[in-house]
Amino acid sequence: MANTQNSKGFTHERIETNNFLMIVLIVLVIAVGGLVEIVPLFFQKSTTQPVEGLKPYSALQIAGRDVYVREGCYNCHSQMIRPFQAETLRYGHYSVAGEFVYDRPFQWGSKRTGPDLARVGGRYSDEWHRIHLNNPRDLVPESNMPAYPWLEKKTVNAAGIPRRMEVLRTLGAPYTDEEIAASSEAVKGKTELDALVAYLQVLGTAIK
Repeated sequence: MANTQNSKGFTHERIETNNFLMIVLIVLVIAVGGLVEIVPLFFQKSTTQPVEGLKPYSALQIAGRDVYVREGCYNCHSQMIRPFQAETLRYGHYSVAGEFVYDRPFQWGSKRTGPDLARVGGRYSDEWHRIHLNNPRDLVPESNMPAYPWLEKKTVNAAGIPRRMEVLRTLGAPYTDEEIAASSEAVKGKTELDALVAYLQVLGTAIK
């Protein structure tokens, strides 16, 4: 029995005093725990199947989403409505994974310096969004959101859209060859402001 206790003590002591061994074991435990939680999600229809009526982003909306990410809009605006009464009363139906199966990556997040944008689509007119993006304080005097006046001066990079759509198709977005071929023409001459407004206007419209 003494030998057994000494052996256990030695093993415990060895783990605590060996930094490399401790790191390896911690990584192993986290990896196993993560796999147990994450792997089942890949086989649940609620997380892998699009909700009824969901369509992949159009060429202009893809360009707008790129602007949204580039300008860091997700740092202040989440696209996740939590399933609590206060949330749904303020923002609408709670977010479900099926709404975002074509998003790479999705923009849920948790920080809300500004309001949640998960259901902003159709809530305001295109002109409202244009004014708001050019100078938010023209519409919301107390807003601390920066202005983005350069968006209406820069045009969308039309040449890069087909490749973006091809990549998204390999990840599951059901784009046709015809849609990809026509994508450059669809955004030709459009400004980044046009694209961002188009993206905002589609957010949350699959679920009413």
